[in-house]
Amino acid sequence: MTQKHVLVAGASGLVGYAALKHFAQDPSVKVTAVSRRRPLNTFGADFISADLTDKARCAEIFGALGDVTHLVFAALYERPELVAGWVDPIHIDTNDQMLRNLFDPLQKAAKGLRHVSLLQGTKAYGVHVRPFQLPAREDRSEARDLPNFYWRQQDYLEGEQKGKNWSYTIFRPQIIFGESTGSAMNLIPAIGVYAALLKEQGQDLVFPGGAPLILEAVDADLQARAIAWAGESANARNQAFNLTNGDQFVWEHVWPAIADSLGMKPGPRVPQSLEATTAKEVAAWDAIRAKYKLTAPQITQYVGESFQYADFCFAYGHEPETASWGSAAIVSTIKIKQAGFTEVMDTEAMFRKWFKLFQDEKLLPPR
Repeated sequence: MTQKHVLVAGASGLVGYAALKHFAQDPSVKVTAVSRRRPLNTFGADFISADLTDKARCAEIFGALGDVTHLVFAALYERPELVAGWVDPIHIDTNDQMLRNLFDPLQKAAKGLRHVSLLQGTKAYGVHVRPFQLPAREDRSEARDLPNFYWRQQDYLEGEQKGKNWSYTIFRPQIIFGESTGSAMNLIPAIGVYAALLKEQGQDLVFPGGAPLILEAVDADLQARAIAWAGESANARNQAFNLTNGDQFVWEHVWPAIADSLGMKPGPRVPQSLEATTAKEVAAWDAIRAKYKLTAPQITQYVGESFQYADFCFAYGHEPETASWGSAAIVSTIKIKQAGFTEVMDTEAMFRKWFKLFQDEKLLPPR
């Protein structure tokens, strides 16, 4: 068998970076990382800077990668107006074209291609627009009637796979937490900056969101291990899987653990938009960076659109009956467990893990 060569597209993002780190730890695996921005660390992998909207450049790059055996497609285009952009035709068309620009030349060149992992999420069930049937189940609760680039990518991949030796696995994780900077949907730096600003003022960590929602999380490293499992498991071939840590959480119930991991006391609920408040604290964050000699960049480069994502996930401005996802967003993970991937993680432990890593990497002030 030829050497395993994993191509990770979107390697500077939340899932892509976790996958890059996971596969690069195995010296028998060749890893190529692709993204516009260089990842925080390449872990010894080859790195190619590429804009996946550039069809000609993609044909040149991916048409030359004939030894790729596994593709992890975690690349994502988001509009500046994040949540509203999820149903924007430009958002849908761009993400659809990015996959085609990469995969059309790659599959022609990579004759030994064995597996493709594709990332979706709970927007497959319409969480961004309306409450959905609980728990959401793969192939039963899909919101195919709603605008979403997922269906364009999925239909394309399914069509291309017919009669081929390679297979695909589609993942639908809940809220993902991990290591990345400048990502559109990573709450760790968003919460971390918000907390650091309050801590410098001697305040407790007040919760900025709306009424309680029952949610689920996914550790990015757990997602990476699920991707590695799917690439070798016959049970994962041409399947879609929900993925979570395995437990549920309510923000205000895990808030004490989050506050403790940041060296703070939890405060009461004081609804506020982080996009309207914290995102504007450029000078205050710069002062914190200088005081603690942080490696974290300026606030916009560091957090990206994740303050908007925080407002959405915290249900700022909404009571459960008016939030897009109602009072809960719960998906069934029975299918992936029955297929053979049974890993779980305590969500409170996950929060502590990532905030400590950001502190150790000087991306956030010390506890």
